[in-house]
Formats: sequence, structure tokens, C-alpha cells
Amino acid sequence: MPLLGHLSLWLAFLVGLWGAITGFVGGAPPQGRPDLQQSARYATFAMFGALVVAVISLEIGIFRHDFSLEYVAAYTSRNLPTFYLWSALYAGQKGSLLFWATVLSLFAALVQLMTSGRHRVYLPYVAAVTCAVAAFFISVMLFAANPFERLAFVPLDGRGMNPQLQNPGMVFHPPMLYLGYISITIPFAFAIAALLSKRLDSDWLVAIRKWTLVSWLFLSIGLLIGMWWAYVELGWGGYWAWDPVENAALLPWLVMTAFLHSVMVQEKRGMLKKWNLALIIGAWLLSIFGTFITRSGVIASVHSFTQSSVGYFFLAFLVVAAALSVWLYVSRLPLLEADATLEAMVSREASFLFNNLLLIGIAFSVLWGTLFPILSEAIKGTKITVGPPFFNQVNVPLGLALLAMTGIGPLIAWRRASIPNLRRQFAVPLTSGVFVLLILLVGGVRDVGALMALSIGGFVLATVVQEFARGARARHRQYGEPTPYAIIQLLARNRRRYGGYIVHVAIVLLFVAFAGMSFKTETEATLRPG
Repeated sequence: MPLLGHLSLWLAFLVGLWGAITGFVGGAPPQGRPDLQQSARYATFAMFGALVVAVISLEIGIFRHDFSLEYVAAYTSRNLPTFYLWSALYAGQKGSLLFWATVLSLFAALVQLMTSGRHRVYLPYVAAVTCAVAAFFISVMLFAANPFERLAFVPLDGRGMNPQLQNPGMVFHPPMLYLGYISITIPFAFAIAALLSKRLDSDWLVAIRKWTLVSWLFLSIGLLIGMWWAYVELGWGGYWAWDPVENAALLPWLVMTAFLHSVMVQEKRGMLKKWNLALIIGAWLLSIFGTFITRSGVIASVHSFTQSSVGYFFLAFLVVAAALSVWLYVSRLPLLEADATLEAMVSREASFLFNNLLLIGIAFSVLWGTLFPILSEAIKGTKITVGPPFFNQVNVPLGLALLAMTGIGPLIAWRRASIPNLRRQFAVPLTSGVFVLLILLVGGVRDVGALMALSIGGFVLATVVQEFARGARARHRQYGEPTPYAIIQLLARNRRRYGGYIVHVAIVLLFVAFAGMSFKTETEATLRPG
């Protein structure tokens, strides 16, 4: 089976290269080559099939305790519970690369099967990009981190999995983050396809709508499970320690969140075309950056793999991919002029823009703090680590402003908001926020951060309730629907808007939990003998 797995990797690599070449050549203007386009499409299926064979080969080695495989001996043992044997596939660097490439090839095949007719014009380039990225990951396995590497001797037992990794979180947290990271490649591939084909209207945004939501959802679930797991493993610094690998996972989530908001402005008003493309490209580059941080060992982290030559592969790939993406983006800037301009600073468009600026501001501060040890060592020769105080001091005010924007945005009209409309829209939410603040003050809460987070949270919740109530009343007047059924219909018929409000409620709950840390107390006591 190891030989079959190794041969499958080579087959997947060669097929991936072929898919990349035929996709780029076949999609080239003016007419393209339909035969090469079809070949690129089939290449995604063949690559996925070959990688599935490789995964099955490695899993058979894991479950049969084939300790002749270096990877199996390093991350499993005979007494490792079956529950964790499944997670051994991605417990180490080599296996996780195989997992990544296989899932990416699955997504590449699915997008070829599921994309509707009018968006199929992008598919040759999408196949090319996904095949090229997958081929890179496979090349890293073949030349630097082969999961089918054999040992010179066969040990009686393996070293087993790190005890800290033997937690239910290990079964769910890494796959969720991987799925989030990997699925960003699909929107990125469509963005590159739109740039190469010069089809830069909103069509490509419609094509990636579900994929961006899938990516954002997986990243969100992965981050939440990771926070829970870290809270269980108190030695890892509670639910969030601003660890470099934690930060690397947060960065693409922040950028994808910004995109999910700004894309509505482009679809509604034809604005922010340049910005949206930059966000998608940036999110994907940050996912590769996070992979580099995790696998290079250049920054100390309890979550990262050991330092290895794999990091150089990812650094080179990141630099080349960034250079090519930026060059292509800049060359298409004249084609990305907005269809409309911002008419007023008090408008829904402006609120989305402020929302994006806050999210990108948080992302920049996290990126700067994460890279600071590397930069300080390169410039001064001394590695200076930035700790939680820096991140908290910068991001808490930005986070509170962002929380406020989740309540302000839905209350402001598109194009231009009038004073009477603003008074009517803000009356109940503002009153609710002030009411929560007064209750907290009467209750003896004096921590400024907690007061702001909880009162702004009350404002946002009131906004959400008001939006649902108005929508339900409108449906009741028009269709005579009872309130519960009207709310269900609101969610069913306008999932983006009202589903977004539910997400806003979840964000409020997170901030309430964060505010709870203000009431944390630590005491030390000495016990008498006996």
C-alpha cells in the first residue's frame, strides 16, 4: 500500500500540472480551446481520484499499525484509541499536507460539477488555478515531506499522539480550519478567472457566493472549537492567547467577513469592485501565509509543527503567488471603475465601508503583531515578542466600534438617509442600549470595557429584534401570516439579510462572553497543614 500511495501522489502531481497547463491555455482568448478546457475539467476529477487512493493507502497503514511508515510510527501507537486514529491523518505535517491536497482536489471537482451554465465560462481558469495550487502541495509532499517515507527498521510500536492532542477537539478543530482555509481557493480561483477573462462585472461574485459562505462558516466553526479546546487545555492560555498560529487562522476570517459585507455594495450599487477583488486575493494569500507560519517554525507557537525545510517551499510559493496576483490585479485596474459613487457619508454603503475599514484595521494590527518578532530580528538582530497587552490595547476599541457598526448598518438607508428616517430607526435601539447601560451602572458594574460591550450589545440586539418585527408586521399586513410563520418566511425568502442578523446576534453573544473576563478574579492562598 505505501508504494501504491507514493505512485498515486506522482500521478496526482502530473495530472495537476496537466490540468493547470490545459486550463490556462484552453481558456485563453479570443476563442479558447474547447478540447483543452474539457481536458482541464477531467484533470480535476483524475487528480481527486488519485489523491483519494493515496489517502486510503495511508489510512490503511495507520489502522494496520504499519510502523514501517515513518509517519505512522511518529503519530500513532498500538494503544491509541480508534477515535484518534482517524485524526492521525492530519496530526502531523506530512499527513496534513495530503489531507489539504485531497480536500482541495475535491472542491476543484465539485466546482466543475456544480457551477451553473452562465458561469461556466470561468471554469477553465478555475480548473487551472485549483490544479496549480494542488500540484504545489503535492510537490511539497514528493520532494520534502512524503507521508509514505519508509523507515530503515520497523519498530515494535509507534511514539503515539501527543497527549494534549488526544482531545475530541482534535477530531473536529483541525478539519474545520483546514476546510475553511482550503475552500478560500475556490473564490480566489474565480477572482483570477475574472481577471484573466476580463469579465469583471458581478457575475463572478454570484458564482462564488456559496463558496465564500462555506469558507467563512468552516473558519468560524474551527475558530470557535479551537477556543473551546484551548479553554479546556488551560496550559495553552485560556480560550485565546494571541498565539501566532491562532492569529494566522483569524486573519483570513477577518478579511472574508469584510468581503461578505462589501460584496453587497457591489451587487446593489456597482461600487467597491477593486476592493472586493483585493479582499478575495488577500484572504487567499493570508491562508497561505497562515500555512507558512504553521509549518515553517519561524515563529514560536504551541500549535505549529516543528521547524523544517517545508517552510521555504511555502515562502517561495507565497512570494510568487503574491507577485503574480498583484501584477494581474494592477493590470486590470482600468477595467474596474465603479458604476456609481458614494452619495452621502450617512448611508448603507458608507456603513459597510466603515465596517470594512474596521475589520481590515484589526487584521492589520494582528498581522503586524504576529510578524513583529521576525521584523525586529531582521532589523535589530533581537527577536522582540509582542504579547496579549498589545493586541488587546489595539483591538478592543476597534472591536467595540465594529460591534456598534453591526447595529448601525441595518438602520441606515441606501444612497442617503434622511434625519426623520434616522430618528425613527434609531429610537428603540438607542433607548435599549442606554437602558442596559443604566442597569449595569445600578448593578455596580464600573469596568469601562464591560459597560461598553454590554450596552452596545443591547443596542445591536434591539436592532435585530426591530428588523425582524418590522418584517414580520409587513408580511402580516400583506399576507395575513401569523408572526412565527412570518419570521420563518423572512428567513426563507431573504436568507442573506435575516441570516446575517442571526450572525450578528451570535457576535453579540461572543462579545458578552469576552466582557465576562472583566469580572475574572484570581487569588492565591496558603493552606494550613491538615
